[in-house]
Order: sequence, then C-alpha cells, then structure tokens
Amino acid sequence: MISFYDTNLVLIQATLSGLILALSIQVPLRMGVFSFAGAGSYGIGAYLSAILVLRQGFNGLVAIAIAVLVAAAIGLLLGLLIFKLNGLYLAMATVAFDLIISVIAINGGELTGASTGLYGVLADFTTGHMFVLTVVVLLLVAFSERGRLGRRVDAVRDDPELAASLGINVRRYRLVAFVVSGALGGLAGGMNVMVRTAIGPLDIGFGLIVLALTMIVVGGSRSWKGAVIGAVIFTWLPDVLAVIGEWQELVYGVIVAVAAVFLPRGLYGVIADVTKWFGRKRRTRAPAPEPAPEPTKPDSLVSREHDSRVPARSEVS
Repeated sequence: MISFYDTNLVLIQATLSGLILALSIQVPLRMGVFSFAGAGSYGIGAYLSAILVLRQGFNGLVAIAIAVLVAAAIGLLLGLLIFKLNGLYLAMATVAFDLIISVIAINGGELTGASTGLYGVLADFTTGHMFVLTVVVLLLVAFSERGRLGRRVDAVRDDPELAASLGINVRRYRLVAFVVSGALGGLAGGMNVMVRTAIGPLDIGFGLIVLALTMIVVGGSRSWKGAVIGAVIFTWLPDVLAVIGEWQELVYGVIVAVAAVFLPRGLYGVIADVTKWFGRKRRTRAPAPEPAPEPTKPDSLVSREHDSRVPARSEVS
C-alpha cells in the first residue's frame, strides 16, 4: 500500500486538486448556472498563492486561504456583472473571463513570470493537507445537496419562476453559485501549485475548462459523487491509456463522446438507476408476511357468549 502511494503520489495529488476543480463547475450547474468561471478562479488561486509564498514569504495554508477569499470576491463581482445572462451567453461570458486571466498571466511581467510562469514555490504544505481540505469541501457540498437546502437548490435549477413564487431568492442563490465556484477554483489552484511548486500559463486557460467539463459530463453533474467519479477517471485514464501510444487521444475522445450521447446523467446517474432497480427487485422478491393469527378468547368469555345466544326457557314457551 505504501509503495503504491509513493509511486502514484503525483496522480493522487492531481486527483484531489482535479476533484475540487470539477466541483467548482458542478456546484453552479446544480443551481442552474452554466458557468465555467471556476477555471479562471483556479488560475487566480494558483498565481496568487505562488506570489504570496515567493514574494512575501507566507505560510502555505495562509497563502491558500487568502487566495480563496480573493477568488471568491472576484467570483461575486463577476456574478454581479453578468447576473442577467443565461445559458450559452452566460457560458461564453465565463469562458471569456477564463481567457482574460490567461492573458493577464502571460503579460504580467515579473509578477506572474510572463510566459515562463513561477517556479520554486516551496511551502510547508503536504498531501495530507490536501486530503483534509478535500474532505471538508466534500462534506460541505454533500450537505448542500440534502434536506431543505438541497430542495431549494433543485427548485432554483428546475423552475426559477416557481421558486421565486415560493419565496426563494433566486438572485441570491445564483450569486452564491458564483462565490462558491470562485472559492473552490481558487482552492484547487492554490493546492496544486503548492505541491507542484510551479505554475505557468499553459496550466490554465481553455484546456483546463475542457478537463473540468469532461469530468462533470462523464461523472455526472447532479451530485458531488459524479465529480468524484469524473476526477478519478480523467486523472488516471491518460496514464492507463499510455500503453496504446498515439491512439490515446482517439480512445479518450470516444469515451467522452459516448458518455455525452448515451449517458446524459453521467456514470453516477447510471449507478443510481441500477441501485434503485436492484432495490425494487429485492422488495418484489421478498415473501409477503403471513397474517397474524386471531387472538383466542378465554373459555369464560366463550361460555358467556354461548349462554347469551341460548334463549331462556320462558322465552321458548
């Protein structure tokens, strides 16, 4: 077990940061907000964390915390600016935001390292810290899918007009989606740069958007479990497909295309449907409970009932 951990440490770290990145796209989608701003927030979190460690000597966790707060604030500002957009227009606006972050990183001069990026980001931040932060995020996201809050989120996504008529502040929920997306994206970028010790313009941008969206499409966008499935698959799949050489990209593309066409709810949706089907089969096969025997009456009560049914001698005469 220890040898597996040591051998695949880079993939484990990439899985944890990729999972948080996928959640930065999945959470807004679950609220009906078609936003890719989490990828841009990833770049903000990565570069800001690296700058705070390299230029200011901040502790790794403190640098990540500041980067998360800044990314969340920028997410809120972005949400206020493009709040009225929906669907494809909203998606294009957030893609433009991500590309702007890439341009700033390339043209940031010494602050961002320009086209070469920032290197040697050494901080006291370990894989254990990544794991703890990821578990905390998963618990919070899982809580948001349950109970009253989960029902409100579903209502905002499925029918905003009906949700508003029920007294739900749809605008507030949509802004929260941008804030959460920014915070999660910033966290993913900050964690990744701390363990990789480097960040460059090629690590962010359109490719990051495609990766995060692929994780959600294949894994499933309706639950955090879909983000987990997608992050695991698309972090480890390239390594598994390395044996087929130049055919790797073709197989990768076929998997994504098949999932998008035949699995609209992702792999988690298939798993949930199969689980429900087996549950129904188990309930149908269960034997019907035998009827409980009627309680026997005491002999004294039976004799009294018998005497009451026998007419008196005077009545017969």
